[in-house]
Amino acid sequence: MILISFFAIRRYMREFHLVKHKRLFQSHFFPITIVAPAYNEESTIFESVKSLLQLEYPDFEIIIVNDGSTDRTFEILKKGYGLKKSFRPYQKLLTCTEIKGIYTSNKYPELMVIDKINGGKADALNAGINVAKYPFVSVIDSDSILEPDVMLKLIRPFMDDEKTIAVGGIIRVANGCKVVAGKVVEIGLSRRWLPNFQIVEYLRAFLFGRVGWDALNSLLIISGAFGLYKKKVLVEIGGYKHDTVGEDIELVVRMHRHMREKNEPYRITFIPEPVCWTEVPETLKVLGRQRNRWQRGLVDSLWTHKKMLLNPRYGIVGIFAMPFFFLFEMLGPVVELTGYVVFAISWYFHIINIQFAVLFLIVAIVLGIVLSLSALVVEELSFRKYPKYSHVIKLVFFSVFENFGYRQLHTFWRFKGIIDFLRGIKEWGKMEKKEFMTDELMVKKYSN
Repeated sequence: MILISFFAIRRYMREFHLVKHKRLFQSHFFPITIVAPAYNEESTIFESVKSLLQLEYPDFEIIIVNDGSTDRTFEILKKGYGLKKSFRPYQKLLTCTEIKGIYTSNKYPELMVIDKINGGKADALNAGINVAKYPFVSVIDSDSILEPDVMLKLIRPFMDDEKTIAVGGIIRVANGCKVVAGKVVEIGLSRRWLPNFQIVEYLRAFLFGRVGWDALNSLLIISGAFGLYKKKVLVEIGGYKHDTVGEDIELVVRMHRHMREKNEPYRITFIPEPVCWTEVPETLKVLGRQRNRWQRGLVDSLWTHKKMLLNPRYGIVGIFAMPFFFLFEMLGPVVELTGYVVFAISWYFHIINIQFAVLFLIVAIVLGIVLSLSALVVEELSFRKYPKYSHVIKLVFFSVFENFGYRQLHTFWRFKGIIDFLRGIKEWGKMEKKEFMTDELMVKKYSN
C-alpha cells in the first residue's frame, strides 16, 4: 500500500502541475452546492462560514443547516451575515425533519441557512441536499476551514471522467494553526501532545491509506468532513441513513453496492491535494468517544452490507476491500487486545520464549514506526505543509512514540466500540469544541 500510494501521489503531482485550474474554469465548470450541518457550533461557525465565502470558484451556493442548535449558533449566523427569512422552493426528495425556515444573506447572495428541527447529522445533510439547486453537492463539517482553491481541485475528477460519482479530499489537523478572516494563515503544531499524535495518524490514513485504496479502485470511505458527490446518485440511493453513527462510510459502501447492482460503470476517488482543516479532540475522553463512534460506524456499515463480502458480483470491492476491512479494521482491535492478554498470561506462566517475544515486540514496534514515518516522508516529498524543520522533527518524535501507549489506547477504544455496537448503543457522544486561534477583535465582536 505504501509503494502504491507513493507512485500514485507522484503521478498526481505531475498531472496536477500541468493543469491551470483558473484558466480552465473561465470557459467550463460545474456549479456546486456546499452543504454544512451545524449543531451547537457557536465557537467556530463564524470563521468556518467566512472561509467558505472566500472559495475561489465561479458558481457555487452555501447551505448551512442549523439542526436545532440549543446554543447561539443561529443567532451568530443571523447577526454576523445579515440573514432574512425568504422563500425557496424545493422538493422533499429525501426524508428529513421539518424545516422551520430558509434564510438568505443580504451581504452574501450565495449564502443560505436552513433552520430545522433537530434530527441528527444525516437528517440535516438530507435537508441540505433537498434544498440544493446544483447537480454537485459538497458535504463538509461546519467547524472546518477549507483552503480557497479546494473546489477547483475537487471538481477536476468529475471533469476528467464522467463516470465519477464521488470524490474525497484530505483532512488536516487545525489545532495549533492560526486562523484569520476564515483562512489558515500560519500552520503549526499544537502545544498538546494528543493533537500531534493525530496529525501523524491522519497523514498515515490519508496519504497512503486512502490513496492506496483509490489506486485499487476500492475506496470505501470519503470523510464526512469533506467530500463532493453527484446529487443524482445521492437521491437514487436514498441519501444518508438516519440510524447509523457512521453515515459517511455507510453512504460510500451503499454507493458501491448500488452502482454494481445496476451494472453501471462508476468511479469513487480520492485526491490528496484539496485540504480541509479541522479541529481534533484535545482530551482523551473526547477522543475516546470519537474513535468509539468511528468503530461502531464501521461495524454497522460492514454488517448492513455483509451481502457484498466475498461476493464476485461486487468486483474488487467485494472480493478484496470488504474482507480487508472486515479482518483488519473491524476485527483488528479484538485480535490485538486478545494478543496483549495472551502474551501477559504466557509471560506469567513461562509458556513463551522470552527472547522470541522481545524480538517479536521489537519487530512489531518497528513496523508501526515505519508506517508512520513513510507517511511523513511522502508528505515532505510532495506537499510540505509543515514549513519548519522543528515541525518535522517533532512529528518524527510522535511517529515513534505513538507506538508506546497511544496505539494501545486506540485499540482499547475501538474494541469498546465493537462491544457498544453489540449492545445497540447509537449515541454520538458529546464532542467539545473550542474557538480557532483567530483575530481577537473578531471573536469579541461575534461571540458576545
